[in-house]
Amino acid sequence: MNSNHLSDRLHAVASFIPKGSTMADIGSDHAYLPCFVVKQGIVQKAIAGEVVEGPFLSAKKQVEEDQLSDFIDVRKGNGLAVMEPGEVDVITIAGMGGPLIAQILEDGKNKLPGVKRLILQPNINAISIRDWLVPNEWKVIDEQILMEDGKIYEIIVAEPADQPITPYSPAERLLGPVLLNNRSNVFKEKWQQEYQQWERILNELQEAGNIERIKEKKKELEEKMTIVKEALKWKNR
Repeated sequence: MNSNHLSDRLHAVASFIPKGSTMADIGSDHAYLPCFVVKQGIVQKAIAGEVVEGPFLSAKKQVEEDQLSDFIDVRKGNGLAVMEPGEVDVITIAGMGGPLIAQILEDGKNKLPGVKRLILQPNINAISIRDWLVPNEWKVIDEQILMEDGKIYEIIVAEPADQPITPYSPAERLLGPVLLNNRSNVFKEKWQQEYQQWERILNELQEAGNIERIKEKKKELEEKMTIVKEALKWKNR
């Protein structure tokens, strides 16, 4: 992967960026994504944000090598602290855990006015993002699920809601409202894998006694397994 040829995962993220946008890529690593979308004429101006010194320097080097310093500003800082309110209209955050992405959004809420789209790619626990979006009045307008190098990734695209959002059902929270509606083959494979893992954990917990903490964990797993079993049954109808 480089700034001319993105991974399938980042290419999918890029596909959701509206042409003519200004963007901030949070946790930009080598800045491949902002470099690519600027080269493609999708984005006019970009911020590449990094909190860690090594990736920050890598991003600066890549932007300089691509001669894009007039278009991409590489900034060192934590989360949305690298941007000012109203400075961009699209934010991308890719390659982190869902809880961390949700925390970045929560910590940087004061930077979100004027942002028209969030494109979020969690590696795990996408439910944490959906749980943050609804009470903060962001609606999920699209989702994508894809497999690359044997790993399955979800992408969540959200925009500010113009009216109160109806809370998601337990199935929509866990599986994704758009992904649940589409139920692709990759979706089915992901949740079959998750179900089998939960089943193994549940079998181990059966031998761990009946203390309250164990009982709560077993109940949580059983509820998620019921949701997934129903979703996979819908797919097979």
